[in-house]
Amino acid sequence: MSEQPAALVTGAGRGIGRACAVALARRGYDVIVNERSAAEDTSATIAAVREAGGGAVAVHGDVADLAGHHDFLGRAVAAFGRLDCLVNNAGVSVLSRGDLLDATPESFDRCIAVNARGTFFLTQAFARHLLAAGKGPGHRAIVFVTSSNVEVISINRAEYCVSKAAAGMIAKLFAVRLAAEGIGVYEVRPGVIRTEMTEPSREKYDRFFAEGGAPIPRWGEADEVGRCVATLAAGELPYTVGHSVLVDGGLALPRL
Repeated sequence: MSEQPAALVTGAGRGIGRACAVALARRGYDVIVNERSAAEDTSATIAAVREAGGGAVAVHGDVADLAGHHDFLGRAVAAFGRLDCLVNNAGVSVLSRGDLLDATPESFDRCIAVNARGTFFLTQAFARHLLAAGKGPGHRAIVFVTSSNVEVISINRAEYCVSKAAAGMIAKLFAVRLAAEGIGVYEVRPGVIRTEMTEPSREKYDRFFAEGGAPIPRWGEADEVGRCVATLAAGELPYTVGHSVLVDGGLALPRL
């Protein structure tokens, strides 16, 4: 068994997931890098984690595949002989942005399957693993990476908003259930973050910030989300239960 704590980061191939993996490595974690299937993105994340000082192993698996969760977690635990942290980062967006009245069941079900249903049951399986393993020397944590769309409405991707709102409630439910067990559960809500997923909307958000759309008038960076996730995972906010940490430049603050 490794002496370092180990974290499983879902959807870690790029963007916020990769930033979380690297930030955890800088804090002394070994990282299980998860993507649904093998890709160049996975190799790049593994290299970045190792450069940051952590061990890294790829464990492929689909968060939406509930039947595969037991095997998936088993392989994650076997990678370093322990598993102390789960970062629920994997997520999908809508199949096509557009009018709320044109949203399709296919797109809705896809968002729910990964962002809410799969995340719920993977967290359930991980929590059971932690309780069965017993308390170790370090902090045990589950961090949900949701979205400002938990509360802020984007009417052209309604199904995504619904799924992330569900994920936010899932985080609170597990936070309350596991607090007395010494397991910290946290939610991080990114705002407009510069990633490959948001690149198609670059011009829109450039205008948004130029027009004062957020108190901090710039894009957020994936590293800023990653550092927040790693801080929570390390237990540096030990008396925090069920609260949401917004990494959004003030985007969600009500203003006149």
